[in-house]
Amino acid sequence: MTGGVSQEVLARVVREHAGRLAASLVSLLGDFSAAEDLVQDAVETALRRWPAEGVPERPDAWLFTVARRRGLDVLRRESNYRAKLARLTWPAPAAPDDRLRLIFTCCHPALSRAAQIALTLRVVCGLSTAQIAAAFLVPESTVAQRITRAKRKIGEAGIPYRIPAGEELPRRVGEVLAVIYLLFNEGYLSSTAERAQARDLVDDAEWLAALLANLVPREPEVAGLLALIRLHRARGAARFDAQGHLVLLADQDRGLWDRQAIEQATALLTRAARGHRRPGPYQLQAAIVACHAEAATFAETDWAQILVLYDMLLHLAPSPVTRLHRAVALRHVKGPEAALAELADLGEVLERYPLFHATRAELLRELGRREQARRADERALELTANPAQQALLEQRLGWD
Repeated sequence: MTGGVSQEVLARVVREHAGRLAASLVSLLGDFSAAEDLVQDAVETALRRWPAEGVPERPDAWLFTVARRRGLDVLRRESNYRAKLARLTWPAPAAPDDRLRLIFTCCHPALSRAAQIALTLRVVCGLSTAQIAAAFLVPESTVAQRITRAKRKIGEAGIPYRIPAGEELPRRVGEVLAVIYLLFNEGYLSSTAERAQARDLVDDAEWLAALLANLVPREPEVAGLLALIRLHRARGAARFDAQGHLVLLADQDRGLWDRQAIEQATALLTRAARGHRRPGPYQLQAAIVACHAEAATFAETDWAQILVLYDMLLHLAPSPVTRLHRAVALRHVKGPEAALAELADLGEVLERYPLFHATRAELLRELGRREQARRADERALELTANPAQQALLEQRLGWD
């Protein structure tokens, strides 16, 4: 045991192992609700005991042991699980697509889209309801209700634990892509105060996207999402300075970018686009990131091309967040006044989205409207829990 650990470390260790444990238990038990109950019981026990006893040397095995003991207690009342639980050992037998199978189960068409994503992020990826609520821009209580109803629905409808086959598979890929995309976003810039980024979640997202790409090689949007993740990762070394402060794109040292990885991801995107000629939101987002990645300097960025890509993206998948990002491109093509006008009717729908206020503050400051810019930065600071974003905003406000 290693004692003296912070709540942040405990939460991270639990999250890293809970998703893997859940996938293994669902695979072995074939009962979604029972597996989820066992994992939750093990997690609650860990969070109660580890602060006093320290994190065990093998936290994954520790969690599994607690879950197994809890399962055996349940078996005293429900004997039909006895034979299956008796076979359990740790580490569980290797099954590289366990989590992908679990994602497809969580993303079953019998569940609403919002419930699919919330349940997958909670059960498979180990995100808290607060993190999921931040990703959806909805209250935490709403997310909790969605998860509870989804779990009940899986049990009542007898939804199978499997990857769909044949013609069913391509129809269900979209929901899985949405989950992987949100998982990547949470890892790229965390919505919680625990850490600025979560590289393990980014690793998970890339792994799942690559696994899905092997499963459905003729689906260009899967390749698009994989390229998008890899393009972002290729620039990862320049996103934070030595003190952990966020470095904006304009100020990043492009010598730290992984040029080979950028070329490989761009080639993947090009093959998908030319081979299938079915553009989609993930391919377009990857193309936008590729435009940034291929520019030798910030000044040489092809903003006109990026604006065209955002227009195409809005046509295919309109959303207020995409309009916000398009406004940034518009600023570099037509100036800050045009960009600020673009944001004018987004205030209500993005009122609780910190990037909206931070972007608006930048535009207001550029137009010399400093008092309005300060209030917008203060509102952004109120809304974000990410420590790197907080530090950047405090620096702007002169509070650091």
